Amino acid sequence: MNTKFNRILTLLLAFVVQISFAQQKTISGTVSDNSGSIPGVSIIVKGTTIGVQTDFDGKYAIKAAPGDVLVFRYLGYKTLEKTVTASTTLNVTLQEGGEILDEVVITAFGIKKEEKALGYSVQSIKGESLTEARESNITNSISGKIAGVQVTGTSGSVGASSRIVLRGNSSITGNNEPLFVVDGVPINNSSFGSATSGGGVDLPNGAADINPDDIESITVLKGPNAAALYGLRASNGVIVITTKRGNPNKKFSVSMNTNLTFSNPLLLPDYQNSYGQGGDTSFFQYVNGASGGIGDGVDESWGPALDAGLEFVQWDSQLTNNGNPTPWISHPDNVKDFLNTGINISNNVSITSGSFRLSIGNSKEEGMVPFTELKKFTVGISGSLDIADHTKVGISLNYLNQDSDNLPISGYNNENPFQQFIWSARQVNFTDLRDWRNFPSAPVGTAAEGTPLNWNHNFQNNPYWILETNTNTFEKDRIIGNVTTETQLTDHLTLSTMLGVDMFSQRTTNRQAFGSNNAQSGSYQERIRRFEEINANFLLSYNNNITEDFGFSVSLGGNHMNRTGDNVNGYLPNLELPNLYSLSNLQTGSTAVLSNYHADQQINSFYATGQLAYKNMVFLDFTGRNDWASILPTANNSFFYPSVAASVLLSDVFEGIKESNVNLLKIRGGWSQVGGTGALGEYSLNQTFGLSNSGFGNQASVPNTQFNPNLKAETVTGIEFGLDLKMFSNRLRFSATYYDQKSNDLLVPIGVSAATGFTSVWDNIADMQNKGFELQLGGTIIKKADFTFDLDVNFAKNVNEVTSLGDLDSYVLGGQWGVSLEARPGQPYGSLVGRDFERTADGQVIYENGLPLIDETQQIIGNIAPDWTGGANFAFQYKAFSLSTLIDAKIGGDVHSMTYAWGRYAGTLSESLIGRETGIVGNGVMADGNGGYVTNNVVVGAKSFNQASYSNSIESSAIFDASYVKLRQVSIGYTLPQKYLEKTIIQSLKFSVVGRNLAILYKNAPHIDPETGFSSSNGNQGQEFGQYPSARNIGFNVNLRF
Repeated sequence: MNTKFNRILTLLLAFVVQISFAQQKTISGTVSDNSGSIPGVSIIVKGTTIGVQTDFDGKYAIKAAPGDVLVFRYLGYKTLEKTVTASTTLNVTLQEGGEILDEVVITAFGIKKEEKALGYSVQSIKGESLTEARESNITNSISGKIAGVQVTGTSGSVGASSRIVLRGNSSITGNNEPLFVVDGVPINNSSFGSATSGGGVDLPNGAADINPDDIESITVLKGPNAAALYGLRASNGVIVITTKRGNPNKKFSVSMNTNLTFSNPLLLPDYQNSYGQGGDTSFFQYVNGASGGIGDGVDESWGPALDAGLEFVQWDSQLTNNGNPTPWISHPDNVKDFLNTGINISNNVSITSGSFRLSIGNSKEEGMVPFTELKKFTVGISGSLDIADHTKVGISLNYLNQDSDNLPISGYNNENPFQQFIWSARQVNFTDLRDWRNFPSAPVGTAAEGTPLNWNHNFQNNPYWILETNTNTFEKDRIIGNVTTETQLTDHLTLSTMLGVDMFSQRTTNRQAFGSNNAQSGSYQERIRRFEEINANFLLSYNNNITEDFGFSVSLGGNHMNRTGDNVNGYLPNLELPNLYSLSNLQTGSTAVLSNYHADQQINSFYATGQLAYKNMVFLDFTGRNDWASILPTANNSFFYPSVAASVLLSDVFEGIKESNVNLLKIRGGWSQVGGTGALGEYSLNQTFGLSNSGFGNQASVPNTQFNPNLKAETVTGIEFGLDLKMFSNRLRFSATYYDQKSNDLLVPIGVSAATGFTSVWDNIADMQNKGFELQLGGTIIKKADFTFDLDVNFAKNVNEVTSLGDLDSYVLGGQWGVSLEARPGQPYGSLVGRDFERTADGQVIYENGLPLIDETQQIIGNIAPDWTGGANFAFQYKAFSLSTLIDAKIGGDVHSMTYAWGRYAGTLSESLIGRETGIVGNGVMADGNGGYVTNNVVVGAKSFNQASYSNSIESSAIFDASYVKLRQVSIGYTLPQKYLEKTIIQSLKFSVVGRNLAILYKNAPHIDPETGFSSSNGNQGQEFGQYPSARNIGFNVNLRF
């Protein structure tokens, strides 16, 4: 009986559904205003989730039944409702003047707030802006788009790290980069592998793991006011990344994105092509590349003139002319031809059904430097489920894998090919060295004995052989994820919990073959690093109106953070057997260097945040957080960090303001305090014995750092004031912010007497200040039926000063070749310190025997801090076509370029041509023998002059203005109109031609991109040598949605 009833009921329901669908029909029409059709208007069937948007001709088509109400909405226009009649055509006209929609932003701990209610500056970037003209490292994608954010890319090599700083440096020893938070989970943004001036592999920073296609938005919490709820971890600001999610109201859909770009050097040094290898001689003869001939052991280009009809025996004469002389000619493109055209391809597929989403991404970069590459694979899963009437469970899981068979060596290192190009023979065509497998070996007795033939065997190995055999591998597996619950306890009370994890395992190896210039017997290093951070949070939130005019919300929460790390390292300085790279292949009589490090750290926290609103136009926000940090001495490991902020919507308080086409006029301000721990490590205060093996067997020793029981956390106290203005239906947008942030009790290790048995002690001795202002201006300049033009401009100026270093005169952060990067009291953070020319009282250089004298005084010769930064984005839309361009600028600051110094010393750069034939008279004075000076008139040879002026002896000669203006991004897109897709399963299709890092529009530093450096670490800023060129990327992007 029940079976029969069920069958009848099923047939009845099917009949009803069929009648319902039979009543539906396709309603189509055009939406316009007084100027013409409007693209992008939202049309939904009222009371349902059925909806569409108008195409670029303002046309739409939607299924509805007679009597249904269609709701037409568009930003800046009045909402319009129309009832469906018997007609299948419904054209509507919208009127301007609608209310501006309240924008919602993601703030600390994923708390959503209306932007108009915030008492501090927050800026966001939408995910779609990251995927067209994409960067493999999302950090670079932020450059130029947000005021007060300075992004520094290290180079154009694959896997290069990037550095990001918000509103200046706030710590002396800390990394000064913001905390990254993905879906509420703090993640580690370290690279765990940095090149230095002496060489090394620049590994990707942690944020580079994230798939840009999975990002919904990036919100930048720039100041302590915005980031205060993160307490001890918020001193440098916070970058909140929200990944894409499904929507319970959306049906099944599939999105696909393919991006293919080709990379070529944005800029190469201007090498001279008039003189070849040699040491100031007019003859050359290659015998063994190690000074057995005439000039063949020299890695400089002060030799005979090129393209003058001369012939000499050269490195390849035995291969091409039976050992006889060959033409002595230039190869102007020998460096450019050495590089490949890089290929970057990424593919991403995402599937969404209701609240669940699955994405799979795959990318591969083949570098411009031969035999270098990096592969990435990502999987993202997210979803939510109502498990009870008032309880929802959510999950977010991202698996990220990176793998490379070879990442290039950077810095001053024989395995960096760009070092070889500076110390080079300008007559060598480097691509002729590619076929090294068919070359004879370097002669016996030379430094490169046993390796393939090269143009020089004293200082250099064959660059192709190095890149193919001396590889630096990199493997990384990472999981970032969380499980969340949300329970509606009452109408006004909600309990949320989250368990989040960021964990990864990373393995790197460095191989050097027998005969390598840096390791005659070969070497091998293997390092395995594991990291895990678990965060457990709860948040109890109450939201209610106290009276009709007053609204109140408050949240109480707690966090437990537990971080563990392991680092296992093995290094063999000499190998027993060639080409066997294993930690068991140690040369007899040699000693391996082994180390094993384990670290644990915990932070326990309680926090509260709340808001009091009056008539939804005056807002008062407060936060408070107390942290207990295991990294600090027990007596001082508890810290409380408060903040308060307020905003007033003047446009609502004074109703007459809106009559002047003002949609929003807001003033805001706040005070806050956050903390930090600088570079203090997990066991920096540990006094127990440690075991190590540094080549002399196992040793036990106490740390060199003396315990200081009075240490406490660094604090950053900030005030911020601002104004926000929106006018003409949001077509004009302006924001201004002033801030003043004081960093106190900064942690610095200071030297102590050797009699104590220690070398240093950590102490809270330093203070620093950052103050500045930020401006943002945006506008829809033209808005027609089929054409729009939007402009967004940002500008920021930050003034930094190290106000105190206790009893220290300076603190050295890093350096290279005689230049040190320092913090000095009364100066901006990042002073470049070195020697200058000896000068007269009025600044003229003093010469002796035609060569400049050196002032041995260590003095400030530059500073890395820019005067201001900014960006401008231009966006045009014409029917189905779009064009967007991004220009960004960094004006001011200095860079020390050893590419320039050694390039002039070695005679390879174009400036070294000055005076080759005539000699040089230095611009300055010389002693007159009577205690005075006369104009210098002594002629010296070009080589002598360059090698006396440009090396590592007079560092100021290689200091340059680091300003630049770049055409950062261009995208030209075409979206196929909806009318061509109506009878297909395709919902949207967009094709774009894209470019990144296209041109340097302005710079002063010669030969280099002033943005680049060794790596993203603190101590390497403002310094460069032999940097891999920045990459100019041009290609296309295809986005398809079903």
